[in-house]
Amino acid sequence: MMESCVKVPLKPSVLEDVVEKDKDYALIHGVIMRTRDAPNSSEIISYAPHVLLPSPVPTSLFHQAIDVQTDFNLLLHGVIQDKEFLQSSLKSTIKVDNFTRRLYEIYEAVYVNGTPSQPIQLGLLRADYMFDSPNGKETACEDIKLKQIEINTIASSFAGLGSQLPQLHSYNLQNLGEEKKVSSLPENKAVNGLALGLLEGFKAYGNDRAAILFLIEDVSQNIFDQRWLEYRIQELGQSIHVLRRKFSDVMERATVQENKLFIDDYEIAVVYFRFGYMPQQYKSEKEWETRLLLEKSLAIKCPSIPYHLAGTKKVQQELSRPGTLERFQKLFPDPVASMQKIRDTFAGLYTLDLGEDGDKTVTMAMENPDKYVLKPQREGGGNNIFGKDIVTTLEEIGQDIRRSEYILMDRVRPAVIPNYQVRHGSPVELMDMVSELGVYGVVISKGKEVLYNSNAGHLLRTKSINFDDGGVAAGAAVLDSPYLL
Repeated sequence: MMESCVKVPLKPSVLEDVVEKDKDYALIHGVIMRTRDAPNSSEIISYAPHVLLPSPVPTSLFHQAIDVQTDFNLLLHGVIQDKEFLQSSLKSTIKVDNFTRRLYEIYEAVYVNGTPSQPIQLGLLRADYMFDSPNGKETACEDIKLKQIEINTIASSFAGLGSQLPQLHSYNLQNLGEEKKVSSLPENKAVNGLALGLLEGFKAYGNDRAAILFLIEDVSQNIFDQRWLEYRIQELGQSIHVLRRKFSDVMERATVQENKLFIDDYEIAVVYFRFGYMPQQYKSEKEWETRLLLEKSLAIKCPSIPYHLAGTKKVQQELSRPGTLERFQKLFPDPVASMQKIRDTFAGLYTLDLGEDGDKTVTMAMENPDKYVLKPQREGGGNNIFGKDIVTTLEEIGQDIRRSEYILMDRVRPAVIPNYQVRHGSPVELMDMVSELGVYGVVISKGKEVLYNSNAGHLLRTKSINFDDGGVAAGAAVLDSPYLL
C-alpha cells in the first residue's frame, strides 16, 4: 500500500506554520490564479489550489507513463493520417452528436474533399492515467497498475503552474524537517517541453517575422498558467511575438490573404487553441465559419481538426479494439514492443453503438454500473456519468441511436492517500484523496513524415475521494507533484 511521504496528521501548530509559509511561497513564485469573483482581472489574485505535500507515486509506474508517451505520439500521428479510420470510427457518433458532427464537417471539407493549405501538423498532447488498486488501501505497491483515462489533444492545461509544484513541495518538506526526501521529487520541465514544441512549430512555418497566436477564452481565470508558457516561449526564442486574442477578436479582425492568416497586422505562424473544445463556445454560425477559416489557412493549428477528432472518446475506444493497433504498426521502430507498452495502459473500453456489441455493453453496465464510467464525447471535465446514473441514462436512451454519443469504460479504483488541500477560502484539512498523472507529448509532422517526437513533462492532479469527476479548472482537483516510491 502507498502511504503519505510525511507522517500525518501534522500537529496543529506545525500545520498552521507550514501552511502560512506555503501560501506565501506559492504567491511569490507564481503558483497563482485569478479569483472566481474577478476572473478577468489581475488586480486580485490568489494561490492556485494545491496539496500541501507531494503525493506518492510508484517509480515504475511513473517511468512507464513517461516511456510510452512517444509511442502514443506516433499512434495519434497515424490516426490523423488515416482518413478511413477516422471516418469509420466516427460514423455513428456524428449522426447523434452535433458538436462532433460540426468538427467532422470541417475535417471533410478541408482534408477529405479538399487539400489543406498547410501540410504541417502540431500536436501538444497529454495522456492521463490513474493508479488502479483492485484491493483498495490494502493493495501492495507492486500490484498497482497504470491505467489510461484519456488522451487530450486540445487545450491541455497546467503545464505552466504544474512545473512549479516540485519547488513548492521541496520547500514544504524542508520546513517539516524532511530535507532528505526532496531527492524523490522528479524535476518537471513541462512548460519547457510545450514551449519547445510551439517553437519547433513556429520554425517549421518558415517566417521568423510571424507570430504565435494564443486563442483564449472570454473568461481567463487560469491566465497565469498560460503566461508561464508565453514567457518561456519568448525566453527561448527572444524575437518571437506571442499574441493573446479571444475568439471574438479573431471573428471580427482576422483575414486570410494568399492563404496566410493575419490579425492586427501580424501574420500568424501557429494558432494555439486554449478555446474551442466545448459546444457552448460556438454560439452561432459565425464561430463555426471562423474555425473553418483558421483550418483552411496556412497557419499551423494546434490542434488541427484531425487532432481534435483523434482526441474524442470514440476514437480512443476504437483504438483499444483487439487488432486495431496493428493497423498502425509500421509507425513504430519496434512495433511489437511499442504496441505492448500501449496495450498495457489500456483500461477496458466498450462500444455503445446500436448492434450486438453495443447491446452486450449495455447489459454489462446495467448489471454492474459501479464497475464502469459512461463517457460522452466532451472535454473540460465534469461530463462523465457514474453508478446508478448510468442505469438511468441508458434506460432513458433505450435502443435510440443517441446511445452512440457515449462509450463505456472500466472504472479505475485509484489508490487513496491522505493529504491536505490548500484552496482559497477553504479550511486546510486532512482528507482522503486520489491522484491522476498526466504526461505531455509533442509531435510535429509534415504529411506522413514525423519531424519531431518528444516527451514533454508531466502533471499530477489530486482530488478528494468525494469527487467522481472533474479537473482543476472544473473546481474538483488541485495541483500536485509526485513523490517517487
